[in-house]
This record gives sequence, C-alpha cells and structure tokens, in this order.
Amino acid sequence: MSARVLSFLIAVAVIVLALSQSLVIVKETERAIKLKFGQIVDADMSPGLDWKVPFMETVKRFDARVLTLDTNPQRFLTSGKKYVIVDSYAKWRIKDVRAYYQASSGDRRRAEALLENLVNKGLRDEIAARSMYEVVSGERDQLMTKLTAQLNTETQFELGIEVLDVRVKAIDLPDELSNNVYDRMSAERGRESREIRSQGKELAEGIEADADRQKTVIEAEAYRDAERIRGEGDAEAAGIYASAFNKNPEFYSFTRSLKAYTETFNSGDMLLLEPDSDFFRYLKDAKGK
Repeated sequence: MSARVLSFLIAVAVIVLALSQSLVIVKETERAIKLKFGQIVDADMSPGLDWKVPFMETVKRFDARVLTLDTNPQRFLTSGKKYVIVDSYAKWRIKDVRAYYQASSGDRRRAEALLENLVNKGLRDEIAARSMYEVVSGERDQLMTKLTAQLNTETQFELGIEVLDVRVKAIDLPDELSNNVYDRMSAERGRESREIRSQGKELAEGIEADADRQKTVIEAEAYRDAERIRGEGDAEAAGIYASAFNKNPEFYSFTRSLKAYTETFNSGDMLLLEPDSDFFRYLKDAKGK
C-alpha cells in the first residue's frame, strides 16, 4: 500500500470520526442541552438533527415524557394532633431544561429527591391545616388540587419541573393508633349489638304475649261457638226425637228397653235383679204388658 493511499484512508477516517462527533440527533421524546466547556450554549435543542463542535461541545439528553415519582410513605400530623401515614405519588416532566440542569446537574434521581422533599413539605402543610376526616375523605380532592398548583409554581422556578398531578395512594393510621381505634370501634359495635339484641328481645316478648292473648281469645270464642252449635244441635235432635216418639210412645219405650238390654248384657257385668222387675217386661211380653 502506497503512502498516498494510506494518507487518504487516514484522512477519511478522521473526517468520519469528526462527523460522528459533530452530528447530534435529538428524539421527539427527549430534551437536550448543549454545553461548551461546561457552560450552557443552547438551553433547549429542538428535536431532529443538529451539530456540535467535536471535543469542545457536549450534548446532554433528558427524558421529555411524563414521569412518575413514587414517594416513600411519610407520617404527618393533622390539625387534631393525630398522626396519619400518607403514601403519595406525583406526575411530572421537564419544563425548563436550563433550570432543571442547574438544579440537578441532569441527574434524574437527584431531581426526584428534590421534588419529593417539596411534595412532602406541601403535604405536611396542607394536612396540618385539616382534621383527620377532611384528610381522609372530606377534602382530599381539594387538598390535592391546591397542592398541585402550589408545587407547580415552586418547582418550575427552582427545578425547571412541571408538576402535572399529585395523588394519594393510601392514608393509614400508625399501628398504635390503629389498635386504639380498633378497640374503640369494637367496644362501640358491642354496645350497639347489645342494644339491638335488647330491643329485639323486648319486641319478641311483646309479639309472643300478643300471640298468646290472641290464641286464648280464639280458643275461647271457638269453644263458645262449639258449645252453642252443640246445644242447638242437641235441642234440634231432642225436638226431632220428641216429635217422633210422641207419635208412638209405646214404640219409643220398646226401643229404649232394647238399647238398655244391649248395653247391659254385653258389658260382662253381673246383675242381681228380681224376675218380676219392670226391666224385663219386654222379655216376658213383646207388648210389655
């Protein structure tokens, strides 16, 4: 290989290296900043193809998408001097690349640590001004909206970060307070259950007493109606018998004697009667004479 060809290849390699070091591609999902000897010369490079001076200028890229900060659960004090443990998260993105780089040197973990401190400070101030009920349910949405607006103003100025939303994942009570609340709730539920059982027992006794009274009344009325009907039936039967037997008294006397014989002689008992007794008159004579 001749010296001229070698020199040409070296020149091409140098040009390719210089071009690779000079060419910069910024993606749509990125924010980039150009530095010259550590000083900012372009605070917000546009997405696409750009140039830089090799070995003199450097480009740092950052994620421009919406990011999530998942904070560690923190203990806060309410206006009623009750502790709550709040687990929250925040949605954020880079708004001002220059301020973001100056505050965090482009380190996302450092930026999130600074943002977490501001979120916790804002939560502490807002929760301290509210009761436990307002924190847990009453004004949670208003609290988050107000906190997001306050944080957004502060973080854009200090960190170059836009806070899009702050939300609470969970609000818990400390273990010792949870045990006290549980014991108090258990005692309250026990008192309510005893009161409900007492009311139910009283109501049941009233129902049973009313049922017994109705039963007595119904049985008495039924017995009265049965006796009345039975009396009416007996009276009607006696009338029929009297009407029938009045037509032939002798036949009535005869049938009565036959019935008496049947009941007496089938009983198996021993009777001592005189043969001339009037009881046997139909045995001696069919006409009873």
